[in-house]
Amino acid sequence: MVPLHRAFPSAGQSPEGAESGVGSLFQVFAKAPVPGFAKTRLIPVLGADGAARLQGALVRHTLEVCCAAAHAVNGRVELWCAPDAGHPLFERCATDFGVRLESQRGSDLGERMCGAFGAGLRRAAAVVLLGSDAPGLTTEDLIAAAGTLASGSDGVLVPALDGGYVLIGLTRLEAGLFERVEWGTARVLAQTRRRLLRLGYVWEELSDQGDLDTPADWQRLLAARPEWRLRVTES
Repeated sequence: MVPLHRAFPSAGQSPEGAESGVGSLFQVFAKAPVPGFAKTRLIPVLGADGAARLQGALVRHTLEVCCAAAHAVNGRVELWCAPDAGHPLFERCATDFGVRLESQRGSDLGERMCGAFGAGLRRAAAVVLLGSDAPGLTTEDLIAAAGTLASGSDGVLVPALDGGYVLIGLTRLEAGLFERVEWGTARVLAQTRRRLLRLGYVWEELSDQGDLDTPADWQRLLAARPEWRLRVTES
């Protein structure tokens, strides 16, 4: 995927204290696949149990993609869990994929992301954070995001088609980047761009991706990749 370069003035420094040899850390944000808690907007078409099964399949798929990218760039993968890391799926993922489990903490998504980036940038030179709801993201996309950060950019974004973003990567964290963002709205990407500019980041944006939140998103995914229907019906 060819990055779309957007250069803006930079006034920051690279993070210090990264663990030796760890260039890129991939952090996956995921909800536990509990009926009625995960993928609630898909319950009308999948039912609560089906939506939960889809969430579990999405988490495992995302970890597969991230682990392949991490292997290619000598990186690591962490699974950031909500409401905590105690769900059996998360424990199986830790065993199956060899990933570190962390619990998300904070009163809103911005606080949780800020906490994850703060912890991650103490362990790696660059952190790439993504959710589990963008099954179109490929290993090559994640390698491209990591490469953007390794080449000197402070940040990288993969915009979502609905006005948000499905991936954000940073090499430094500035206070205020994730504050007062209207999460879950079509204004998220525009607000984030304004904050990046104000805080002096140099960042790039890769090609837009669809995410998977609504029944319409589900139908688009099935049209492109019908095998996903089996992942919902499998026990």
